[in-house]
Amino acid sequence: MAKIAHLSDLHFGAHDETIVAALEQEVDAARPDLVVISGDFTQRARTEQFQRAGRFLERLNEAGHEVLAVPGNHDVPLYDVLRRFLSPLARYKKFVDGTLCPWHQLPGVSVLGLNTARSLTIKDGRVNREQLDFVRRHFEQAPADALKVLVTHHPLFALPVDDAGIIGKAIGRQELALDAVHELGIDLLLAGHNHRASTHYARDLVTRAGGALVIQAGTATSVRTREEEQSFNLLEVSPKEVTIGLKRWTGSAFEAAQPTRFVESAQGWEQAPVLADPAEA
Repeated sequence: MAKIAHLSDLHFGAHDETIVAALEQEVDAARPDLVVISGDFTQRARTEQFQRAGRFLERLNEAGHEVLAVPGNHDVPLYDVLRRFLSPLARYKKFVDGTLCPWHQLPGVSVLGLNTARSLTIKDGRVNREQLDFVRRHFEQAPADALKVLVTHHPLFALPVDDAGIIGKAIGRQELALDAVHELGIDLLLAGHNHRASTHYARDLVTRAGGALVIQAGTATSVRTREEEQSFNLLEVSPKEVTIGLKRWTGSAFEAAQPTRFVESAQGWEQAPVLADPAEA
């Protein structure tokens, strides 16, 4: 199985250095095959904040970690209006990644990042037809039996919170995006933005969404926690099985919550018991 560390919403400029250091230690100890970072590297897209983010990425690279990243809405300048509309992601491209929609393949797993950040919206995300054509071209090239993973900053859905309300709003052009997800048989939708960790069946959120798992990461290092402590996800994935391990910050260290395991069935992904020993598989 491949191992993916899913981080999000680092918010350098509104971060906690102690948590950053602990996060790096956790990632090193986990030895993931890929580190996915689903946007909001900075708090206000300022040069010094991107420089901090860049140094964080350099340390990950120097430790031998492959990284796949997408920008978030906070990586687009808010108050610098000229830069916001003329070169909104220039600093992101310089300090993080010149590729806004990166593609990475692991044995049995294909991962594509998609930029949902826009100059015309303050915090909401959007996709366009050209991007969805891009998604189709890449996943059509993937091995037929590969696990297909799509990474965005903004979730494609408005999401339930503790069965008592809704957080956020659906991505712009959601219907077009969900048609592509269903048509291509995309398995996992990884995102952030809401600073809350959760897992949902896409079919429970919107009927037309197909059988994907919707996996949200909380904020990894921001002090803007929105009533939930910092966290990140460790995923163990194969074409037929996904185990999600959540690691939450306790104030002094990241501690693992009980993992959740899913296996593929004729109806899509279904929750299954966590195996005590890999030999039980």
